[in-house]
Amino acid sequence: MARWVQAGRPRTLLLAVAPVLAGVMLAVADSGQLAFFTALGTLLAAAGIQVGTNLHNDAVDFERGTDTADRLGPPRASAQGWFTPAQVRRAAHAAFLASFVLGLLLVLRGGLPILLLGLTAIAAGYAYTSGPRPIAYGPLGETFVLAFFGIAAVAGTYYLQTLSLSAGAITLGIALGMPAAAVLTVNNYRDFDTDRVAGRRTLCHVLGRPAARYLYAGMLLLPVVLILFGGLPGFSWPVLLALPLAWSLIRSLFSGTQGTALNPVLGKTAQYQVWLVLLYGIGLLMSALVNALFGHG
Repeated sequence: MARWVQAGRPRTLLLAVAPVLAGVMLAVADSGQLAFFTALGTLLAAAGIQVGTNLHNDAVDFERGTDTADRLGPPRASAQGWFTPAQVRRAAHAAFLASFVLGLLLVLRGGLPILLLGLTAIAAGYAYTSGPRPIAYGPLGETFVLAFFGIAAVAGTYYLQTLSLSAGAITLGIALGMPAAAVLTVNNYRDFDTDRVAGRRTLCHVLGRPAARYLYAGMLLLPVVLILFGGLPGFSWPVLLALPLAWSLIRSLFSGTQGTALNPVLGKTAQYQVWLVLLYGIGLLMSALVNALFGHG
């Protein structure tokens, strides 16, 4: 069981859960109401899609020869021989199916837009490493992550809570999608040489490593600007406290860190997104407290 948990890459669940939590927080701030079971179902469905994508990626990358036992990143189930690719693929189908069933319950509240969003997200999970032109093997990976782990996650969650959309939900989705995309950039930056041998042409290959470093820096710093000046409710200044972590991560890349030494940077980049959500949530709570005590925010 422990190896199945590791195969699902539990650390990456932060990237699925954090934007959903942010969407819920923003919806509560705007509407003053919380649809608790809808929020719980959204969290579980998003986590299931993330696990399904991870497992499917595990099996397909091994079959394509991209992942081997001596890969630079964390161990993968198929490459390590823990399970056969067929077993891992079946587990991916099960995770996607569970998310689909949960999604049908969410459709009862959100209607056709949520059905289309859910089906698109599951299809994108399969297309990430499958098909004639896998997303992960080309330069659009970061765009995919920004769209689904940022905009769709936050705005979709917000819509399920309020049955409406707002500019703030889109802005916050973009802000949180950027550090999620930065995780992929670090991953591809680390695997630059092995990916090229495997026939992958990621955005890092298109830009080159020097430009990829600046892209990474932008995807960590721009979210703070968007949250500060994006017209979001509540106090946004607490997100400034995330800047020291951003600076540390950017310095790691610009200092020439490569290979397995980038694995901690990858993990901390995912944590950076979580810190942005937590700090913005603190700002919302502070604003609500001030409003309750003094009648203004």
